[in-house]
Amino acid sequence: MGRTIGATPLSDNRCQFTVWAPLLDAVTVQIWETPTVEKPQLLPLEKDDYGYWYGIADDVKVGSLYSFQLGEERVRPDPASRYQPEGVHGRSQVIEHTFIWQDETWQNPPLDSYICYELHVGTFTPEGTFDAIISRLADLEELGINAIEIMPVAQFPGDRNWGYDGAYPFAVQNSYGGVDGLKRLVDACHQQGIAVILDVVYNHFGPEGNYTSDFAPYFTTRYHTPWGAAINFDDAYSYGVRNYFVENVLYWLREFHIDALRLDAIHAIYDFGAKHILTEMAEAVSSLDQAQGGRAYYLIAESDLNDGCIIRPSSEGGYGIHAQWSDDFHHASHTLLTGESSGYYSDFGTVEHIAKAWHRSFVYNGRYSSFRHRWHGNDVSDRPSSQFVVCVQNHDQVGNRMLGERLTQLTTFEGLKLAAANLLLAPAIPMVFMGEEYGEDAPFLYFISHTDPDLVQAVREGRKREFAAFHLEGEPPAADSQATFDRCVLNWDQCREGHHSTLRAFYKTLIELRQWFTPLTNFDRNALEINYDVDHGWLMVRRWQDAEEVLICMNWNSIATALPSLPAGMWKKHIDSADSRWQGPGSPLPDTVSAGSAAQMSPLSVALYRRIRE
Repeated sequence: MGRTIGATPLSDNRCQFTVWAPLLDAVTVQIWETPTVEKPQLLPLEKDDYGYWYGIADDVKVGSLYSFQLGEERVRPDPASRYQPEGVHGRSQVIEHTFIWQDETWQNPPLDSYICYELHVGTFTPEGTFDAIISRLADLEELGINAIEIMPVAQFPGDRNWGYDGAYPFAVQNSYGGVDGLKRLVDACHQQGIAVILDVVYNHFGPEGNYTSDFAPYFTTRYHTPWGAAINFDDAYSYGVRNYFVENVLYWLREFHIDALRLDAIHAIYDFGAKHILTEMAEAVSSLDQAQGGRAYYLIAESDLNDGCIIRPSSEGGYGIHAQWSDDFHHASHTLLTGESSGYYSDFGTVEHIAKAWHRSFVYNGRYSSFRHRWHGNDVSDRPSSQFVVCVQNHDQVGNRMLGERLTQLTTFEGLKLAAANLLLAPAIPMVFMGEEYGEDAPFLYFISHTDPDLVQAVREGRKREFAAFHLEGEPPAADSQATFDRCVLNWDQCREGHHSTLRAFYKTLIELRQWFTPLTNFDRNALEINYDVDHGWLMVRRWQDAEEVLICMNWNSIATALPSLPAGMWKKHIDSADSRWQGPGSPLPDTVSAGSAAQMSPLSVALYRRIRE
């Protein structure tokens, strides 16, 4: 049973208020026409059979502030607030979606054509706003990016946060520019030919400003997550919780013209009901797609389950999500480039893992994981590799390090180029982390601006325990410090200088090759042949589409290595990371090679050849 929740402006300065609170005996909405009005207008709400309280108030202008009085004393913001101008503890605001869009001709590209770019609004520019991002869109489009993935923007405490501490899933962060700021950004992206993916969090609420339990059973103690009690998707009264989050999915797509949602950590969403909440979300998105004439919207899941059920269609018993992340791809790359082997990295470390990530998407697809001490994952070879998003850096893998080091600090310049080619030539949807394309030097650290001193102290102590478990010495940077946040802001001047400029040009060329050569966008697992040598660290991939073939040669070793016999035919080189053009040491690979030719590769290098047809 679906129900539109929150404050909905009507004609003639009227507004409908709806809130779900099935266990309460009385709910009254308090309305202030302006922030300075001392005595609010009061409207007692009526309750329906499913616990939704509703009523229509007269003389309520857009911009009015309101709160819900629960019973006699407690006063709380709206759990479905569209805007929190006073922060997570303040009053909610009535808003109206009257933005004049300029994207009528926009067509969301096919998901398998996405070149994604993950960014954090607060650190992407010195201004840290939606509007400031717009000035950088031309640079991203010129690079070849056609989809940006924005880290969560739901209202969080203060003005510095990764976004995963959001307490109001419907409210756009006020310090970023609010509702109209996000709309201006999406509209500008579409005019620049760039799709927008929004990161949303449906597995927990942030710890500060979360008053949902005062309204209804939003949580269940049946399951537990890293953040405490799980969100109630299958226990008593779960129908209102499910409606809340399905409405949230549709809200971003409908009102903000968002093209895709990235669903955070769905392995922490527990639902053992007959229809999983992810399936319900996927069906709601499909219905919206059809209602809007096939506009195309996508759901992308982050999951560490390595479970193909997530992306299989419901007709095959799956959830029907369009794509999911493959962390195995990142781990396989990271261990070879850095030599790190602690924690989950202990399950990786050879080119065999790279080969399997390319060919099977999941390295752990039903094999034993020594880190987990159990068999992990299942086989997804029945799904096209275009249903997997891969990266060599992202906010989690960089930011959850104690010092927030990027690959820039962990490998050589040659290693950065190899990582880029591994990402952009692979049969999957690639995602670049902001600044990666030019080797940004600034770290990406964990930061917060909670206003509760006890919560800030708990974060500090928790971070220390987390890194002590990894036997890391020293103090992590203070997450609540302004200086910690300031260190993370991108240095855009770098991207046009020295080796930074060269690396960016290398990324741009790889993206162009991906668009020019059809085998690089053929996601058929049977149009791929991989050979590798664990001892010598080389890997060769042959990919084809009809009569066109490409050969990708990679040396993951820190010393030069000889390749074995090449596949039949004559091959012309199109890019070689060791060439002086890319500030490499010089390449021994010839411009043209044929089967039986001797081939020597420089350390940590990659080359792409295209077959010459007579």
